[in-house]
Amino acid sequence: MVDMDIGVLLPTGTAQWGPADDPRELVAFGRYAERSGFTSLFVNDSLISPRIEALTMLAALAPVTETVTLGTAALMPFLRRPIQAAQALASIDLLSGGRLTVTVGAGFPGRFGRPLYTLSELPWERRFARLDETVALWRALWGGADTFHGEILRFDDIPPTTRPPRAGGPPIWLGAATPAALARTGRQYDGWLPYPPDPADYASGLRNVHKAATEAGRETEDITPALFVSVWIDNDIESGRRALDDYARATYGMPLEELERIQAVVTGSADQVLEHLGRYVAAGARHIVARLGALDLHSQHDQLERIADLIPAVQAAADHASTSESS
Repeated sequence: MVDMDIGVLLPTGTAQWGPADDPRELVAFGRYAERSGFTSLFVNDSLISPRIEALTMLAALAPVTETVTLGTAALMPFLRRPIQAAQALASIDLLSGGRLTVTVGAGFPGRFGRPLYTLSELPWERRFARLDETVALWRALWGGADTFHGEILRFDDIPPTTRPPRAGGPPIWLGAATPAALARTGRQYDGWLPYPPDPADYASGLRNVHKAATEAGRETEDITPALFVSVWIDNDIESGRRALDDYARATYGMPLEELERIQAVVTGSADQVLEHLGRYVAAGARHIVARLGALDLHSQHDQLERIADLIPAVQAAADHASTSESS
């Protein structure tokens, strides 16, 4: 069988909670997802919408889960001091027994990204170079370095830092899909977590990632092809779209028709959702991170159970895609 992971994004943002919801239920939600067959639990990161902070959530999950990957989708390193972030990430990896995966990003353009840089007192310019240097710094610290000299980040006489349980530290994925990001993923990162609205764009992006990896002398199998996708299973597509429109407006302040132009969104009956996810699997995705388009924890649980029922079929689709590729 082909390795095919199905994960879920935990609803850490208050926009996804109902008036009576208790955020402490998120820990139980994560444990239930693990028992239901999901192989990863992801959290996202922001300063401009109220939520449980990403690394705090993962630290709470680390000792109470057993096998699931704990991930960020995506962590924005510029929100934190780089050495302090390396310590926090290594600590979570230790507490989880080496189950952390760190997806990073430089933030959205425009109104979703620039305010974060202002709050972090960092320049918007050269944000991608800063991101790559921060990741390089983390890897150096996790390898025992006591100095780091980049173009932006420079440190001397770094005291001993927390070391993760795995050599080289946790895998680091990139959450971006511009042509430059595809090349950087192939050259430098351990995985790719985009959200293209069209599976054909996913396929072409993955080909470019693999091309850059090959040119850099890396094995393409060493880069995890993942997908971030918003999902809502309903009786039909139209009722699903109404639910996701409510979600898009509550979460982003925009209608669904605008959101789905920039992010992968899948809705409809279970069979329709499976068919759409299967197109991404056929395009090469091997780790799906599903964001549940619900606005209270009861509905989140319901959607979690519906998607859990699809896990064997998604695995079968990955097996079929792999067989087709090799024949």
